[in-house]
Amino acid sequence: MPQVIYVEASGATHTVDVPSGMSAMEGAVSNGVPGIDGDCGGKAACATCHVFVDSAWLDRTGPADPETEIPLLDMADAYQPNSRLACQIILSDAYDGLVLHLPDAQF
Repeated sequence: MPQVIYVEASGATHTVDVPSGMSAMEGAVSNGVPGIDGDCGGKAACATCHVFVDSAWLDRTGPADPETEIPLLDMADAYQPNSRLACQIILSDAYDGLVLHLPDAQF
């Protein structure tokens, strides 16, 4: 079961055990991590699970999908090259220690 470290914009951290096969959004919502809303329930239809993937993890998570994620992330206030939708990051043991930074607010 991978551990994911969610870092709020304030610097507060939340280390959460998330079962393999769940998305990073599901892991945050089910563990009460503030700052990830997941309004669409993980269907990649909103940007309320916007995260910034820590640079050390970009090679493993890969970039945002240009067809699914980029159109939604373009609407986010703080879009960056390391932006992803947490609902599109499906976790496995290979993601143990994944660090995701949260924006100041979700769109």
